[in-house]
Amino acid sequence: MNIVPTKQLDRALVNQFFTDHWGSPEMVVSTGVYHCNELDGFAAVENGQRIVGLITFLIRENECEIISLDSIVENQGIGSALLRAAETWARQQRCAAVRLITTNDNLHALRFYQKRGYQIVNVFPNAVDKARQIKPSIPFMSPDGIPIRDELLLVKRLDDR
Repeated sequence: MNIVPTKQLDRALVNQFFTDHWGSPEMVVSTGVYHCNELDGFAAVENGQRIVGLITFLIRENECEIISLDSIVENQGIGSALLRAAETWARQQRCAAVRLITTNDNLHALRFYQKRGYQIVNVFPNAVDKARQIKPSIPFMSPDGIPIRDELLLVKRLDDR
């Protein structure tokens, strides 16, 4: 597995990855509407062409905001490697922190990020209702029966810039 900047990959391959995993390259969160296929990011690539993980991000006001992180092979260190690459990039850009938003139902993400130094700093009740007005395909219920309603902001300070 190699970690490569997404800009080095075929756009069609990146578009297909987002369509397969999110329904489209469009991500709607309280900070905005993003076309993940157009953002900076890194991909974990197997056999030269198969994307097995992908992270996208942008810089806003001296902070790096992660917009998406996906790994299609669990417990192999792919998500961790992509997150480390993004954090390294953020340090190189002189960012003070890395931030992200996830939804209340995403218990896997909450565990993953908190184990890596991220802290929940804000909760936005019913924020997903607003996102559904823009992207109606956002489900109302997670596969394990948790209503998807709220967004949580997690932040990791990058003190060793």
